Amino acid sequence: MACAAAARLITKIVDAQAARGSASVVLTGGRNGNGLLAALAGSPARDAIDWAHLDLWWGDERFLPEGDPERNVTQAREALLDAVPLDPARVHAMAPSDGPFGSDVEAAAAAYAAELAAAAGPEDHAQVPSFDVLMLGVGPDTHVASLFPEHPATHESVRTVVGVHGSPKPPPTRISLTFPAIRAAREVWLLAAGEDKAGAVALALSAPGEVQAPASGAYGRSRTLWLLDRAAAAKLPAQLYPAASS
Repeated sequence: MACAAAARLITKIVDAQAARGSASVVLTGGRNGNGLLAALAGSPARDAIDWAHLDLWWGDERFLPEGDPERNVTQAREALLDAVPLDPARVHAMAPSDGPFGSDVEAAAAAYAAELAAAAGPEDHAQVPSFDVLMLGVGPDTHVASLFPEHPATHESVRTVVGVHGSPKPPPTRISLTFPAIRAAREVWLLAAGEDKAGAVALALSAPGEVQAPASGAYGRSRTLWLLDRAAAAKLPAQLYPAASS
């Protein structure tokens, strides 16, 4: 799944850069997100990307000190980013807990929202850029980014970035994009691999509601793509996916 998703992402970035000169991608962390980045790092096709004209954002971040091994940006650097010639000004990491806002996660979230708004153009559909691809890992509880079932952030309809408190998955304090930001993306890709994700995938695709199953509320303006391995798709009705991908 990671290799197939990496190949798709390379093609999407190259096509966007050919059309507009640059591309904008939102990364996700976790097992599947980092696996995709590692697969991209090992792909001989990675040099087709114009890395200097690629903006990278994050869907969420653990509010931990700079360089902490649990931070998504730290893991992304190890998996891929340190190996490619990115423009540092176009790598938009969320603030750490020892950064300019200290322990004030709400201020850090507001600053990221302001950075997104500054990057948005008049043609964009929200106070964020029109991301070419926004990737999200799907948790066993159907969470995406740091939007957890029944948590207050799933009700947010105005702000594009929020501080998350009391996360059921450690660490308890995080920063996350909200549904308004996610849905501004041209394409949203949801990644899930492994049998531990099968129940979450089946639940999210049964349209239970975004508060109860946040993955069901993540969709793009032009396309929503679920990228699954066989184990993660095991509980889906056969009619939901082509036989060739079963």
